[in-house]
Amino acid sequence: MADVQALDEAGGAAKAPGAAGRAARRWPLPLARLASPVAILLVWQLASTTGLLPAAVLASPREIAGAAVRLTVSGELPAGLGVSFLRVVAGFAIALVAGVGLGLVAGLSRLGDLVVDPPLQMLKALPFLGLLPLFILWFGIGEVPKIGMVAFGAVFPIYLTLHGGIQGIDAKLVEAGRTLGLGTLGIVRHIVLPGALPALLVGVRYGLSIAWLSLVVAEQINASSGIGAIITYARDFLQTDIIVVCLLVYALMGLLTDGLVRAIEAKLLRWRPAVTP
Repeated sequence: MADVQALDEAGGAAKAPGAAGRAARRWPLPLARLASPVAILLVWQLASTTGLLPAAVLASPREIAGAAVRLTVSGELPAGLGVSFLRVVAGFAIALVAGVGLGLVAGLSRLGDLVVDPPLQMLKALPFLGLLPLFILWFGIGEVPKIGMVAFGAVFPIYLTLHGGIQGIDAKLVEAGRTLGLGTLGIVRHIVLPGALPALLVGVRYGLSIAWLSLVVAEQINASSGIGAIITYARDFLQTDIIVVCLLVYALMGLLTDGLVRAIEAKLLRWRPAVTP
């Protein structure tokens, strides 16, 4: 009897770690992912409070939150965000039209590939943020160079992913379409575009991130409005809390626009089978 009881206790002890592991796995993933960011904020605030991190170097999370509230209540942050958002929309719309058009020309035609792809590959290798002085010389210091920088930076991911998606279409599908009587336009519409759409949407997401990155740089040169103008003013007065607020706004807008494209992707690509690990 004592031996049976000892075996039961040993089995219970062996099961305990497994139960603890299952309990840890049942912990909600979003809450678990918040643990390290919250710890970083606490350490950051502690370092600022104790003076290890001076405000001139980096403001504390409390000061940053206060600056965000002040800028929002005064209307300065919403107004600047509206201007910056319109610049990204205008520049990215130009990039989307140009990238899709160039990708279709280069992907669907051998002659188009020979004419379009080499110049775009050379332009892609240029440090496009370094082209801002040329844009200012060519277009002045108004809205055109800012929108142009956004368009120039975002067009390459769209073009490259669409071009690669078209090149990756299975030739057997094209032959099957011709066998079924589809013409060139029918093959493009029913085979090429649906097959290249997943790659194009990846390029759109990447292009949006490049668009916001381009705007960060473009708005800090001769900008009288927008988030970049707020950063420039705060930089002149060493207001690190306002600078961090504006950078967080840039990051949040990039995250939101990426989420919007992901929602569109989920709707347009419902025909794809779901991949479950």
